[in-house]
Amino acid sequence: MDKDSRVFLKEQIVSQIAHLKEQIIKLEEKCKPITPDCSLGRLTRLEAMGESHVANSILDESRLRLTRLQNTLSRIDSDDFGICIECEEEIAFERLKIRPESVRCVACESKRG
Repeated sequence: MDKDSRVFLKEQIVSQIAHLKEQIIKLEEKCKPITPDCSLGRLTRLEAMGESHVANSILDESRLRLTRLQNTLSRIDSDDFGICIECEEEIAFERLKIRPESVRCVACESKRG
């Protein structure tokens, strides 16, 4: 991978990390427990609990992706960055633009799933 591509990916990763950090803060606010003394109706309380459950799932996924992106940023300058861990071929730049934390090429990833 050439230097310009790495610089582009670094910028993308830094931007995605910043976005995820903001998203995580908002999600943590949505995941706060609903107090029983809160003056919500029964159905509204159930809806709020359902939304909280969904927000918790998204929060978990966001935290995991944040960790992966931070790890990717720390290893982006290594020689093996952008190389598939299965077939050891170069991962397509288009894939890395979308999911820079990818460690497998599309072919190897599709074999796994």
